[in-house]
Amino acid sequence: MLATVGSPAVGGNAISTSTATIAGHAYPPELAPRQATRPIDATVRVPGSKSITNRALLVAALADGRSELLGALHSEDTRYMAAALNNLGVHVASDEANASFRIAGGGGTFPAMEADLFVGNSGTTMRFLTAALPLGHGRYRIDGVPRMRLRPIAPLLEALNDLGADARGEASAGCPPVVVEAAGLRGGRTRMAGNLSSQYFSALLLAATYARDGVAIEVSGDLVSKPYLPMTTATMAAFGVTADLDTATWRRLGVRSGQRYTGRTFAIEPDASNASYFFAAAAVTGGRVRVEGLGRGSLQGDLQFINVLRQMGAEVEIADQFTEVRGPRDGELRGVDLDLGPISDTAQTLAAIAPFASGPTTIRGIAHARLKETDRVAALATELRRLGQEVDEFPDGVRITPRPIQASDVDTYDDHRMAMSFAVTALRAPGLRLRDPGCVAKTFPAFFDVLDAVTP
Repeated sequence: MLATVGSPAVGGNAISTSTATIAGHAYPPELAPRQATRPIDATVRVPGSKSITNRALLVAALADGRSELLGALHSEDTRYMAAALNNLGVHVASDEANASFRIAGGGGTFPAMEADLFVGNSGTTMRFLTAALPLGHGRYRIDGVPRMRLRPIAPLLEALNDLGADARGEASAGCPPVVVEAAGLRGGRTRMAGNLSSQYFSALLLAATYARDGVAIEVSGDLVSKPYLPMTTATMAAFGVTADLDTATWRRLGVRSGQRYTGRTFAIEPDASNASYFFAAAAVTGGRVRVEGLGRGSLQGDLQFINVLRQMGAEVEIADQFTEVRGPRDGELRGVDLDLGPISDTAQTLAAIAPFASGPTTIRGIAHARLKETDRVAALATELRRLGQEVDEFPDGVRITPRPIQASDVDTYDDHRMAMSFAVTALRAPGLRLRDPGCVAKTFPAFFDVLDAVTP
């Protein structure tokens, strides 16, 4: 069976007929995902990587000349980025039907001298644009939803001001809204703690090539989510800019001055984080899922989630142009004890299938996930307990001891990954219903259509 993105909106699984249309898809207030009656056997297409799409949109907007992004994600997060760039005077044309964007680059700056930008709860858009706005000339303000106003950005603002920017948070707590009085970026040296978000570092790298003196960044302490930095530098390199990344120690990174992005046609690979739900579905149903276009050359660290499933007993095949996961031959998943700090966006996927393991599962190293769309550690503990699981919560993770699953409604906390993860749990959990399933529009508007299409 081949599932394709972009099929009609959520249909027969809805609990309520009162729906809301979000990102072109209709979502009920509650949804009972279909249970699997036999192992899933499917080849799945997932949309382009959100992380790469938003990086490429900004790079193309700063480039000399025109660019076209192919296989790009069209979702709430990327729409916020595209809309903000248009408001900054960079022409971005969206072609959702063909999964592409066309961008007329601004040559290292932004034409608009004033803009009031709204980015919802898109962390990449907020942080990447905050670092790039000093390259313009004028006054810019960037804001988001109430949750965004709780997500810290002070370390990035302090680093930008070290580099000659005039950027400040309107609130005293060091969170958005952010106001930037832009007059170009001097550059130089700065230092940031690595324990909160790798997005701060990616943001500085993406903008740094247009700083007059280049940029050198020292990392204080351990750097979380390290795989996102090579993704950033690879995207930059595709447009002609080389970054310096010390992957031996993860203590230093930077960009030399005098380089410029050049517009080009750039293909974006499928989203590995979103593929994780389908790989997990194969594991918990004892089936097979292949994701096309996502293979051993992937830029995305989250593809390493397949190694988590391998440790749980699944079989994995990774080739140049696809990745395939087959559920354990004996039909039983094993519990694991893992540090998921480098791939923390997959922690919820693992937590959602932990109730089906033969023993406890411990997830460590994800303290920074408390600062994402919601406090993901606390949210996981709360919802797993609601489903009858024994959960120990600690500062940087959870320990889940499997117990019989109880039918329950699951809150999603306006967090797309909570909704998609527990939809996988529902494949083997009668009576599980998701509240506010429309939050998946943030990165995967057609998620439930695709999952429904592959669930026998």
